[in-house]
This record gives sequence, C-alpha cells and structure tokens, in this order.
Amino acid sequence: MKSASYTHPFEPIFDKNSQILILGSFPSVISREAGFYYSHPQNRFYKVLASLFNEQIPKETNGKIEFLLKHKIALYDAALMCEIKGSSDADMRRIIPVNLSPIFDTAKIRQVYANGGKAYEICNKFLKDEILQATGKNVTPLPSTSPRNAKFSLERLIKEYAVILNK
Repeated sequence: MKSASYTHPFEPIFDKNSQILILGSFPSVISREAGFYYSHPQNRFYKVLASLFNEQIPKETNGKIEFLLKHKIALYDAALMCEIKGSSDADMRRIIPVNLSPIFDTAKIRQVYANGGKAYEICNKFLKDEILQATGKNVTPLPSTSPRNAKFSLERLIKEYAVILNK
C-alpha cells in the first residue's frame, strides 16, 4: 500500500461545558470512510468510556456525540494533515498539527489526554506549549484503544482510562 496525503475529515467534538480533551493521532481508514472518530468495530474507545461511566455503548454518531458532551469530553486528533499508509500510526509522515484554539477558546479544558503513543508524540512535538498554556498541565499519555494494541486487554484499558474520572 502506497502512502497518501490526507486532511482530517471531520470537526472536533466539544462544547462550552467540555472539561477534558482526548486527542487521537489521525482517523483510521475505516473511521475516515464512516465519517466519525473510532469507527472501527474493534476499536475499544467507546467500550472503555461506556464502562467508566456505567452506560451503554453508544452506537450511532449522534449518540456518540451526545455521550461525549454529556460527560464533558472533547474529542479531536492531534494531526490535521499527514501522509499515511493505511491506518498505521507508525507510517505517519509530514504531520501538520491541528489548531486547538477553537476548543481552548470555547471550553474550560482542565486536562488533555493522548490516546496512544503517536498522539502523545505529536502533542509533545507540536502542541505542548499550547496545551500547557491553556490548561497549566502537560498532556497525559494513555494507551491506544486501537485493536492493534492487543497487549492491553479491555480491563487494563478501563483501568488506565479511569484517570480521566479523577481530573
């Protein structure tokens, strides 16, 4: 598979009540095709959050948006544009970071979390000062909810993500 250049295909999810921001790296092929974050059926993102908040896993896009906003979670990705081969974070090149100003200007974000190592790397390389200025805190790394991160069971992911409840 050849590497191709992509621009992030959808808007960030947030409102004035959002208090935490979770940043992924860049949407997978399946998410880009579906038009929403973490749309791969094997991605455990919504399973983890639903478990933390003791709720049903939201299925439809509107349900996912309502779920996130209800729990004061803003969602976006760290890369606005990149060259990528398929969905592999390891193959991301020529990364242009997102502009987080609209989120920080609207919401009172207390903490930013990176979903996976690549998101954390992008945050530290390109967005660190902006995040620190807006929140007074460094981005917190969390393990990827991707099905490629098989070494983390669902239970272990839930335990790691529980930190978002304490901020």
